[in-house]
Amino acid sequence: MADEELEALRQQRLAELQAKHGDPSSDPSQQEAKQREAEIRNTILAQVLDQAARARLSNLALVKPDKAKAVENYLIQMARFGQLAGKVSEQGLIEILEKVSQQTEKKTTVKFNRRKVLDSDEEDDY
Repeated sequence: MADEELEALRQQRLAELQAKHGDPSSDPSQQEAKQREAEIRNTILAQVLDQAARARLSNLALVKPDKAKAVENYLIQMARFGQLAGKVSEQGLIEILEKVSQQTEKKTTVKFNRRKVLDSDEEDDY
């Protein structure tokens, strides 16, 4: 990746850390930082994803924003470490979605508490 992209990612991370730790900046500067962060994310994702994959990710963001954010973070991290060779196709994005779904899968268990009813013939004699 280019040096300017790395610098942009560093600035994004710095803005995230400052927002997390309650930077005493004013609201307009925080909004501007969030807007820059969103622009950087969109730029990186546009470079990493092809058009069909980008459309699928935006549709996912409408339905499950937390899962879409996790996939975006995963893709940005892969791009940052140079693990992506070329643009990710829609099929590649589907595979990444399956990986993320398996990692974040919530396993539900159902436990039946059956009440013990004392049923004896003596009670029916009333």
